[in-house]
Amino acid sequence: MPQYLVAIHFPDDYDASTESEEMMRDIDVLNNEMAAAGARVFAGGLQSAPRAKSLRKTSGGQMVVTDGPYLETKEHIGGFWILDAANMDEAVAWGRKAVVACRAPVEVREFLAMPKE
Repeated sequence: MPQYLVAIHFPDDYDASTESEEMMRDIDVLNNEMAAAGARVFAGGLQSAPRAKSLRKTSGGQMVVTDGPYLETKEHIGGFWILDAANMDEAVAWGRKAVVACRAPVEVREFLAMPKE
């Protein structure tokens, strides 16, 4: 079965301490629904983008580690689910529920299928 990333996007200045109890309940309900359906493989939240480290290899072979995210954007992934879903439509249906529960935009993307040996 294909696997999909359902990623929640938060603004750079997102403050997790402002999340309401209602929102946390809605996310718990969604997590339980995904688990009961056998769709949820893994779920996790991420620290804010400013707490990230980015690594790059220079043309001279040096490894450079810098503070902050790799991309400078207005939004970053704040959390995600890895789901088993029959197809993109099914994954998008979960994504719609995630938008409501998380009160934030969501991106759904299929993992590349790895060839079986």
